[in-house]
Amino acid sequence: MQNEDWTHLGDRARRHPERIAVINGSNGISLTYGELDRRANRLARRLQQMGLRPGDHIAMVLENNLRCFEIGWAALRSGLLVTPVNRFLTPAEAAYIVEDSESRVVISSHAMRELAEGLTGLMPNCSARLMVDGTIDGWDSYEAVVATVSDAPLDAETLGALMLYSSGTTGRPKGIVRAQPSTRMADFIDPFRRGQLRHYDFSDDMVYLSTAPLYHAAPLAWALQLQATGGTAVFMEKFEPLAALALIERYRVTHSQWVPTMFVRLMKLTEQERHGFDLSSLRMAVHSAAPCPADVKLRMIEWWGPILHEYYGSTEGSGLTMIDSAGYLAHPGSVGREAIGKLHICNDEGDVLPPGQPGLIYFERDTLAFHYHNDPEKTESARHPRHRNWTTVGDVGYVDEEGYLYLTDRKTFMIISGGVNIYPQAIEDALVTHEKVGDVAVIGVPCAEMGEQVKAIIEPAPGIVPSAALGEELIAYLRGKVARYMIPRSVDFIDRMPRLPTGKLYKQALRERYRTSP
Repeated sequence: MQNEDWTHLGDRARRHPERIAVINGSNGISLTYGELDRRANRLARRLQQMGLRPGDHIAMVLENNLRCFEIGWAALRSGLLVTPVNRFLTPAEAAYIVEDSESRVVISSHAMRELAEGLTGLMPNCSARLMVDGTIDGWDSYEAVVATVSDAPLDAETLGALMLYSSGTTGRPKGIVRAQPSTRMADFIDPFRRGQLRHYDFSDDMVYLSTAPLYHAAPLAWALQLQATGGTAVFMEKFEPLAALALIERYRVTHSQWVPTMFVRLMKLTEQERHGFDLSSLRMAVHSAAPCPADVKLRMIEWWGPILHEYYGSTEGSGLTMIDSAGYLAHPGSVGREAIGKLHICNDEGDVLPPGQPGLIYFERDTLAFHYHNDPEKTESARHPRHRNWTTVGDVGYVDEEGYLYLTDRKTFMIISGGVNIYPQAIEDALVTHEKVGDVAVIGVPCAEMGEQVKAIIEPAPGIVPSAALGEELIAYLRGKVARYMIPRSVDFIDRMPRLPTGKLYKQALRERYRTSP
């Protein structure tokens, strides 16, 4: 029976100071709960000495680094809001987030020095810049700043929060402020988190492998929640399929988190590579972030067994659907039934649609689940026109008669060709299974006759040379797999797809490239 002994870092450190809290899987360096607690406490004290008070903001611009966890816990125990910034942004893009979030302190690293240097003059409202593992002009040493601070506990701990930004795949990133019902540190595991932890069987014997960037919503949040249960988090500096399998074997990983593009890369390993590791410790492999092609998921279940779990949600935290392997085998392509929040599918006027009809996905909560920082207009656009506690992030889908949700696509990615609505996801899911395709995006491009026509953009698999003949082969491959009107009218090739490290496709960049001509 599950023991729901879920608290917070300080409590765990008092009980089990020598237990390993986090491991950098890329180099084996780790922190115990006692070490993590002391370092987080020192930083929290220093931030208070700098004049920061509950409700103030800080930002971190870091690679996947052990310091991410102490910064996160320092903010969480001192009432601050901490924003992890995508390390792959340009200086101007990163500075926008720092300034929009009103961050008073920014923490970066010597490994990110080029980005940090570009940021230096673009953050007029930032009062302190700290650098991990070295310094550059304009940045103070993080280690020196925290080294002389007392280990004594804070006089009082106030619960802070992560303030994450959307990935910006459909426009400028938006700061997301989730509703926070309590400021008591003991309430870190709130009802939303509790539902997830219960479903995924979080416990103090759990070893969690984080394969994705820690600036993204799920990897850092899951690791912090795990540390509230007393388990061990293992993270990768960069995802590599063979390295991930080796870490599962080495650390006897019990839970892991993935995005579908990682599954695609895993399935393209040779048979010998896939079966060269002992994965018997793995109890749950959880995936999200984007729809997973059905063929890929079925092959993963065949390989790993019925341990795959999927959830659909968003950084906004408005609601969740969940599905396990058995549910998926019975409802192929579904992302599950409502688990947190009540699910509604609505048309553009806000009317609830019957099963089988695609529309905007709304989640109903007792109170408004989130708002967008400094953007009341965007917040308003996410709310249902009549039911004010129903919110949407613009995704489109439908439910079947049993309440299982199926994602169609984002409304902004819909192609309208000759008056017919075409959602690219089904075309992409079919194309990515072709052995010569490494990655794929399907977009609408201008067409004088039809308004838009369907174009497939292909990143060839390693060793495959793009050609007109390959384009024809791929179009032929689609016949019988998707409806005739969904077949691309043209195929282009690209060296590398603009996909974020989180697995999300930056489709907006492709659409802008083709906006003026097909």
